[in-house]
Amino acid sequence: MPSGSPGNLRPLFDALRQVESAGNDMAVGDDGRSLGPYQIGLAYWLDGGGDPGRYRLDVWRAAACEAVMLTYWRRYCPAALARGDWETLARVHNGGPRGPLKAATLPYWRKVRMEIEQ
Repeated sequence: MPSGSPGNLRPLFDALRQVESAGNDMAVGDDGRSLGPYQIGLAYWLDGGGDPGRYRLDVWRAAACEAVMLTYWRRYCPAALARGDWETLARVHNGGPRGPLKAATLPYWRKVRMEIEQ
């Protein structure tokens, strides 16, 4: 399983972005409930410490989303973040705090892993 040091999440971010939006910063999914390059919904944005008043402005910017994702991971899976467990981080991104326990997030992780390995 690919993993990496906590300090080098760039390959994971790049793979998540490709799987979520094919690199389209203006992507809209889930009938408008998921936005931007990482397809982040408002609840995730808020859980990740994003400013609610800036959601529709900043969700289109990869750097802003990555900051929210890091805060979200620090909140819900800090041990995985510390050890560079990319599978857990990806599955939490896709399935929420209990994402690693959901079988439905396994195919998502396989897509992300394939992107990382390319």
